[in-house]
Amino acid sequence: MDRDRDRAGRARSARPRDGLGRPLAYGAEGVARQPEGVARTPGETVREAQRLLDAGMPFHAHEVFEDAWKSGPAGERDLWQGLAQLAVGLTHAARGNATGGARLLRRGAGRVEEYAGRGAGSETYGIDVAGLAAWARGLAGRVEAGGVVPDAAAEAPRLSR
Repeated sequence: MDRDRDRAGRARSARPRDGLGRPLAYGAEGVARQPEGVARTPGETVREAQRLLDAGMPFHAHEVFEDAWKSGPAGERDLWQGLAQLAVGLTHAARGNATGGARLLRRGAGRVEEYAGRGAGSETYGIDVAGLAAWARGLAGRVEAGGVVPDAAAEAPRLSR
């Protein structure tokens, strides 16, 4: 079978995916994908991502954060990319990839903290940066130390204070 392509000819997998973003066989029942390129307000972004995290779909939450970094102000890119890395880190950890998951959790925590630490102009939209960083580092340590494969819904962080 030829690679799936979008209207512009770019490669895009049309395979259905599960709640952690893993591809399933063609024709299988999957989880609805997030539409790409949706411009949301920061508040809408945080609410939608939290809904997806709470539902155990961190891969899909990552896609919401990805839209925010692509459509938002360039000065906020590190905030949204850091949050996307946290969501992908949880995704990898929940898939059993302890090394990759821990690495992304720590990288995302650092990026979000660095962004928030810049001071003036570093709006965090009520996001609990310190709490998220502590959650991410704690989960990273547990998955590395004990081979824990977390349940994505049970481990979903609270984004806002």
